[in-house]
Amino acid sequence: MSESYYDIKQLKEVRETNKRLRKQFLRYQEAEIVYSIQHKKLLELASRAGAIYRIDGYVLINRDIFNEYLEQFREPARRDK
Repeated sequence: MSESYYDIKQLKEVRETNKRLRKQFLRYQEAEIVYSIQHKKLLELASRAGAIYRIDGYVLINRDIFNEYLEQFREPARRDK
């Protein structure tokens, strides 16, 4: 088989591994980096989304819930004239 086939197969395996390893819950410091949002705004948005979990003094953000909430702010693609 050709090398390009193996490259594609390897790329797909890397993507699948990445999906499995992706953390579902982030601490605030991690979420600030991932989403490039400052602490105060992140707290506000995560709270509105209902994505905050408080456990024994730890505050975690559920990525799936937060991502779903953020999708409502997506602007549709525009055609350039």
